[in-house]
Amino acid sequence: MSPTHIWEIDIQFGDCDPAGIVFFPNFLKWMDCSSLAFFMACGVPPWRELVQTRGIVGTPLLEIHTQFKKSATYGERIQVHTTVESWAAKTFTHRHRVMRGDTLLCEGTEVRAFVQKHPDDPNRLQAIPVPEDIKALCS
Repeated sequence: MSPTHIWEIDIQFGDCDPAGIVFFPNFLKWMDCSSLAFFMACGVPPWRELVQTRGIVGTPLLEIHTQFKKSATYGERIQVHTTVESWAAKTFTHRHRVMRGDTLLCEGTEVRAFVQKHPDDPNRLQAIPVPEDIKALCS
């Protein structure tokens, strides 16, 4: 099992809809940000460095499942708890639990793949096997 990284957000007025409730795409944005923060906290170099040293462009999203439980509003501080739920040959699954203290607001999973530029066409990407050293840092 991987460690859990906690990324905090102070909800702003602009994160909310006219009713003062966090607009749902912001939860997805925060999960995406927490995904990168997870890797950085585990000691994985930034993608801009990995693309130069190893050709790894990043971990684009392939699939997402999200369940909303409770609402949130501006002025609140929330936390995104992120962990790797499972590893496969070329993909991994991130689990995110968005919390306000002990209250679960939203939870979701993301399936992502490590990718590099396709050797025959630099305008395309191709999935690569999960790098063992990165997996070890995150386990």
